[in-house]
Amino acid sequence: MGAEGTYLETDRLILRRVTESDAELLVELDSDPAVMRYLTGGVPTSRERVATHVLPRMLEHGRRAPGYGFFIAHEKSSGEFLGWFHLRPAPDGPADEPELGYRLRQAAWGKGYATEGSRALVEKAFTELDAKRVFATTMAVNTGSRRVMEKTGLRYTRTFFVDWDDPIEGADQGEVEYSLDRSEWRK
Repeated sequence: MGAEGTYLETDRLILRRVTESDAELLVELDSDPAVMRYLTGGVPTSRERVATHVLPRMLEHGRRAPGYGFFIAHEKSSGEFLGWFHLRPAPDGPADEPELGYRLRQAAWGKGYATEGSRALVEKAFTELDAKRVFATTMAVNTGSRRVMEKTGLRYTRTFFVDWDDPIEGADQGEVEYSLDRSEWRK
């Protein structure tokens, strides 16, 4: 992968913008029930849904908000696909308060990749994209993701409840939001 495709580089990761040709990587990632546990209750995302909904939505975020979007993560030394990250304004939120997110293959869990990529994106948001606040959300029961948010420097902000059409196990405990303001990040 050439430097021209690189959005962000860390010690161990290369993040590049999602492209049309990433559909199979996304299908592979979303086919693991463990990866999808806190998103769909473990139900895989179909190839058709990736092609008609997921990928177009990911591509649209990069076009709608310059500097923001969805980014495929590769392990720098091997080039191995690890998953994706996003840094994007919420659909109904201010452009200077982007949401951080990530979804990594099970093989990449527990190795610090989510924290490493998230910290780099938070830094980019505050230093290059003029963000005033970065936030992330997950299910309250998703302790792994909550740990990543804490290690990234985000702090617990609130618990909230969503009225899901088809709630999955743990939905009754709500969703949590973590955030970090630029002034807190500077410290």
